[in-house]
Amino acid sequence: MKSRTEYLTFNTPERRAFINITPQVRKVVEASGVREGLVLVNAMHISASVFINDDESGLHQDFDRWLEKLAPYAPESYMHNRTGEDNADAHLKRQVMGREVVVAITGGRLDFGPWEQIFYGEFDGQRPKRVLVKVIGE
Repeated sequence: MKSRTEYLTFNTPERRAFINITPQVRKVVEASGVREGLVLVNAMHISASVFINDDESGLHQDFDRWLEKLAPYAPESYMHNRTGEDNADAHLKRQVMGREVVVAITGGRLDFGPWEQIFYGEFDGQRPKRVLVKVIGE
């Protein structure tokens, strides 16, 4: 069995952002030499997310608007923020959007359904955060 581990680092200038990381994940899969297996992509920070969806800007705006309605940025509103933080909303947004994805590798390629892409969701940006890409297989 082969495996490969790489870390991607993101530092968004905005507090919230969605970044298509499919090309970076594809490069890690290709470098691994795995023809049949799985790739795990995991946001290694509790105020960021990795998810799969369509790469359509209107949809991303809808995600942002929807998440802001569910958990608005309102530092005075959350118990967590009484610890000196101001990012309780980011923790809640991450919980909704998810921590990680697993994608099949078939014939050395990411085995997606139509329109599927991998995204990094940032909900408390403006500092470096890592994403784990772990490939395993034959």
